[in-house]
Amino acid sequence: MEKTLKVDVVNAEESLFSGNAEFVALPGIEGELGILPGHTPLITLIRPGLVRIRKSAQDEEEIFVAGGVLEIQPFYVIVLADVAIRSKDLDEAKAKEAMEKAKAAAKTAASEIELAKVEAEIGMLAEQLRILQRIKH
Repeated sequence: MEKTLKVDVVNAEESLFSGNAEFVALPGIEGELGILPGHTPLITLIRPGLVRIRKSAQDEEEIFVAGGVLEIQPFYVIVLADVAIRSKDLDEAKAKEAMEKAKAAAKTAASEIELAKVEAEIGMLAEQLRILQRIKH
């Protein structure tokens, strides 16, 4: 049996990771998923959080994702994320500024649909800020 998975993490603009990994963990809509080679096929939605890609015992990469779809095949994982940012590229000041703008937009939302979009953005930014706090400490 193979000991690695082929992993691709992409958003609409770019591929953030393409390579082999021993293990992948990420936030599915129903909870945290841990994926090893030979995993049962699965398709699920993604919730905001970190994709942790363990390439080897000493080498791990983290990518913040929000929204999108995860497809798992026994030896292939693809993350099609609405938002995907390498954890090292997360910017706390930008996230806080975006959060303030989103909160202001929520107060002036003209429709339930607009409010739902803004609330989803606020949830994504809150998770991003939570992760930034964890990374810093």
